[in-house]
Amino acid sequence: MKIIGIAGYSGSGKTTLIERVIPQLVMEGFRVSLIKHAHHEFDIDRPGKDSHRHREAGASEVLVSSSNRWVLMHELRGASEPTLEEQLTRLSPCDLVIVEGWKFHALPKIEVHRRLNDKPLLFPNDPAVVAVATDESLATDLPQFALDDAEGVSKFIVQHLGLRKGHLHAVR
Repeated sequence: MKIIGIAGYSGSGKTTLIERVIPQLVMEGFRVSLIKHAHHEFDIDRPGKDSHRHREAGASEVLVSSSNRWVLMHELRGASEPTLEEQLTRLSPCDLVIVEGWKFHALPKIEVHRRLNDKPLLFPNDPAVVAVATDESLATDLPQFALDDAEGVSKFIVQHLGLRKGHLHAVR
């Protein structure tokens, strides 16, 4: 699996860029997965639902399955959060994993920067930043893309990581 991070501060446009880049990559024939680092108290479950009740009762894992999707919820119950590397091993085979968050992790990443956010740039202090998507012209030799240039960002990811169509199917 190839991995690319999409990193930046809250409100920079990471999620919007990702939701535009994924369809571009899928149209090119790549199987894409995503790992998102969330806030401490996030929950995908709702109080009152059976799965929530089972977790509250003390189950360490609850797998909910239907004909359309399945999800596995794992309660840490005081244990340490798994590392990004540990989480990557839990994914099914794919061509590319996009990692949202982990802005200070040492993985190749595209920085998303919005001028009005008034947050510091990552790339001057992070050699893992390989490109920047931004709404302003920055003084850097790194490739720069407009925040809404999903096609350009997608092509850059394919080229930078050396993604090849059909690679996943050949590996299986």
